[in-house]
Amino acid sequence: MKRAKKISLGIFLLACMMLAAGCGPQQAMAVNDTEAVPEKPIATEIEDNGEEGEASPTSTSVITETKTSGQDASETDVKSPTPTNLPDSWKDYPPIPNVSERALEIYFSGIEAGNDPHVFSKIGDCQNITTYFLAAFEDPELYSLGDEYAYLQKTIDWYFGSFSRESLAVDGGLNVARVLSPFHADVEVCEPNEHPLACEVRINNPSIALISLEENWSLRESEEYETYMRRILDYLIEEGVLPILATKADNLEGDDSINETIVKLAEEYELPIWNFWAAAQPLPHHGLQNDGFHLTMAGPFFDDDTHLNTGWAMRNLTALQTIDAIHQAVIEAEEN
Repeated sequence: MKRAKKISLGIFLLACMMLAAGCGPQQAMAVNDTEAVPEKPIATEIEDNGEEGEASPTSTSVITETKTSGQDASETDVKSPTPTNLPDSWKDYPPIPNVSERALEIYFSGIEAGNDPHVFSKIGDCQNITTYFLAAFEDPELYSLGDEYAYLQKTIDWYFGSFSRESLAVDGGLNVARVLSPFHADVEVCEPNEHPLACEVRINNPSIALISLEENWSLRESEEYETYMRRILDYLIEEGVLPILATKADNLEGDDSINETIVKLAEEYELPIWNFWAAAQPLPHHGLQNDGFHLTMAGPFFDDDTHLNTGWAMRNLTALQTIDAIHQAVIEAEEN
């Protein structure tokens, strides 16, 4: 009975928070919000070679057992690998990522520079608010792993404090452009002209970052989405923060172009892909409510199949498994 009351309260609070944050398909499909995609990228600390919308990709050369590098060098001699031996479609990627050697290089470069190995950051929109995403893992009464997922407790303990933390780069309506705009930074804690992403990295000092940005882009060009996402990735990598890219369960844009772009960039930069889309597909209605955007709701009680058949429970489970995959790869690398 106690669990049922807590779950009902959590669902009620989630619904209220989402409404207050403007989190929904109408918000996601807005196209008149010129501030979301300025004609010119707002000035940031990111190098872009002096050309609008063309952030330099990170040069990479090593990948996991499922990826190999190799692509002709560009005219600027910056190598942009085109991995081979990959799944034919982004839809075939597993929900939980492999971790490439390049990803580990990024991670350890950040640790050497002073990033906190016990800290991760969330970068995203209303699908990442603490009301229902990850925060429950810091209250034993609000989650259960069961026998099958008991191994994840060590990762919960390792990153304890990050799960329930309110990220300075998470907000309802945030998108790939706004997270790079000082206009959307918290003026009480962020420095002048500091955008939310930089503010979050400076204050939280994370070693990894979950990136799940999908709102307010449905009727915009995927090429613009890619331009801003490259800036986000370049900034994080420069700071030694390992980005984890997440696909989304919905297809509000109608052609899956956002997920295709996300996976394309993850392949190019050799970054971990949390393919939440794949995890949601077997769920009733693919884990989505009737509006095609909001996830079906239940708490993260992974010993209950009824809960695991909902979008939110599966999102929390696979996010935790993804963080665990990074943690285990780091441990293995340190031992070797």
